[in-house]
Amino acid sequence: MSDSAAIPRRPGEAALVSLGHAIPDGDPADSSPHSFPDGGRWRTEVPSVEGPEALHTVLKEAARLDVPVHRISQGSGVWMLTDAEITEMVDATAQAGVELCLFTGPRGTWDIGAGTRTASGGGGLRARGQSAVAGCVEDALRAVSLGVRCLLVADEGVLWVLHRLRERGDLPADTTFKVSALIGPVNPAAVAVHEGLGGDSVNIPSDLTLDHLTEIRRVSRVPLDFYLEAPDDLGGYVRMHEIAELIRRGAPIYLKFGLSKAPGIYPYGGHLRDLTLETARERVRRGRLALDLLARLGADSGDTGKDTMSPLGARLPGALNRFPIPAG
Repeated sequence: MSDSAAIPRRPGEAALVSLGHAIPDGDPADSSPHSFPDGGRWRTEVPSVEGPEALHTVLKEAARLDVPVHRISQGSGVWMLTDAEITEMVDATAQAGVELCLFTGPRGTWDIGAGTRTASGGGGLRARGQSAVAGCVEDALRAVSLGVRCLLVADEGVLWVLHRLRERGDLPADTTFKVSALIGPVNPAAVAVHEGLGGDSVNIPSDLTLDHLTEIRRVSRVPLDFYLEAPDDLGGYVRMHEIAELIRRGAPIYLKFGLSKAPGIYPYGGHLRDLTLETARERVRRGRLALDLLARLGADSGDTGKDTMSPLGARLPGALNRFPIPAG
């Protein structure tokens, strides 16, 4: 068995054993055999960073609380930012050695279609019609021309189109595509499909069990994005106490520091400024709490050297399985 398969200490383990309530032993076979190409098993992400001021707030708070940040993502969309704002965000993250990920184009919740407002959810949050796909492509081309190299995608068709553009050279080869939590796949076959379509990291819903993560890792090594604490509109789940097991079973994994019990801020504007900055600071604090817990469990790479964090500045996913692109 490799070192990466070692099982970290479980929360409260010794105390429970002393009372006769032993936690069943974990199965080393459940451990993910995969890592990022740099050897790291996990990276961090601060989501919902809606513009330059929120970005500077996150970077300042991360420095103050000593929270390592690999990726910062934005949810309102490229179209909600001016060229100057995008350039400022690109420059600030480059200087800090952090990846910047911006959302592409129209999606169902902002479309004129009423399907997403019905009890069944209609077509979900995907790009509705050719014009919405075109809007996403326009956002992608504009963002990369300003230096952005990670794009958030909430539609399988858009993902496939952008991947084909990347393969053809219309988008830089080092552009990465992050599959949004808004369409997160919930089974191994679906995760593998999103990988094949061009996804470089896939946000799975935070209500998947640890066994579900193990099932996914038996068919795909695409990096997973996982909210340790999910926004209320994604369920509001808090999984912080499972952080060590999430890494062991789900690696390579992005630990996302979300925030429940917070109002939505998409699409962002100045009328939401105070709320956005306050929640940005709290997301970083949540990250500090999660990393402190990981350290107490001896699973943060310090004592064991096993479930190690990727070096700061690391961003590429490594080789992934893709569907063949048809000629022509």
